Parts: sequence; structure tokens; C-alpha cells
Amino acid sequence: MREFELKKDNSFLNLPNLITLLRIGLIPIFLWLILTKKVLLALLIFLLAGVSDLLDGLFARLLKKKTKIGAFLDPAADKLLMTASYIVLSIPYSNSPNLIPLWLTATVISRDLIIVFGALVVYRKTGHTTFLPSSLGKISTVFQVGTVLLVLFYNYLQISPPYLKWIFYLTLVFTFLSCINYVIIGFNLVSSPQKG
Repeated sequence: MREFELKKDNSFLNLPNLITLLRIGLIPIFLWLILTKKVLLALLIFLLAGVSDLLDGLFARLLKKKTKIGAFLDPAADKLLMTASYIVLSIPYSNSPNLIPLWLTATVISRDLIIVFGALVVYRKTGHTTFLPSSLGKISTVFQVGTVLLVLFYNYLQISPPYLKWIFYLTLVFTFLSCINYVIIGFNLVSSPQKG
């Protein structure tokens, strides 16, 4: 009975993982809505994806359904959504008063690639598999998500507020700082002597 429960708890098709898969499934819908100029619906889909991100983590904790595949899928879904959002919102399309600058999109994607590469290096060198987000990483994520939301919202309203460019600059700064922070964390993990 105990063995059955463990297998059930570690199954792939549990509620948190299904919610994460739903978030991944929303990405092509979001892209299609942007490219067909249905900005309000795209904004709502992006918000729904954000709610699903909160729910899958909440259900994983409450239902004790944390799995290895879920630990991989959840951040992968987040990265896919953010990468797709930044790329599509950097492409000029009609009736879009606001675009995410290409330099910001390149920085956000480069940071994620550096983090993924760094995590692989740390894993190969130390076997370390748990990487908790840093405070700078969380702040960076807030600005990155906020940038997408503001661009979508103001594109729906068809206005371009002057302060939006300062949001872009702040997002750039925190994205860069969080990248440096994670590189330092990774270096410390690799260079620290192994215990046990």
C-alpha cells in the first residue's frame, strides 16, 4: 500500500503538472492572439498563465504532489512563456504603439541561457540539482513580467506613456544584476570544497 502511494504521488499526471502543461499549451494561443492583433485576449491569456503558475506551486505543496518532472516543467514553462512574449512583443506589427526594445529582449534571453548553461556546469561539477531563486532573481522576474503586462495593457489602450522606457531600463538593470548574481552563486558552488 505504501509503495502504491509513493508511485501515485510521483506520477506524471497529477494536478500541478497538468496545470503546468496547460500553461505551456497557452503559449501558442498567446502568440497567435498577438499576431492577429487581439491584444486584450492576449493580455487575459498572459494573466491566466500567471495565475496557473501560482496554482501549480500551491497545489504541489498542499497536495504533497511535488515531483522531479514538475520541478523541471514549472521553470521551463515560465522560461518558454517569457521568451516567447519578449520575442513577439519586439516585432513591429500594426497598431502597436509600444514594443519591447530588441536590446532588452536579447538581454533577457541571454541571461536565461547563461543561467541554464551555468546550472549544467554546476551539476556536472558538483551533482548539485537544487537552485533556489535569489532576491535579485525574484526582483528581475517581477520587472520582466511587469514589462510584458504594461506593454500589452498600453497597446490595448493605444497609448505610449513616457515612463515606459524607464521600466525598460530598470528591467535591463535588474536582469543584468541578477545574471551576475547567479554567476557568482554558481562559481561559489563549483569552487566550494565538497562535504561528506
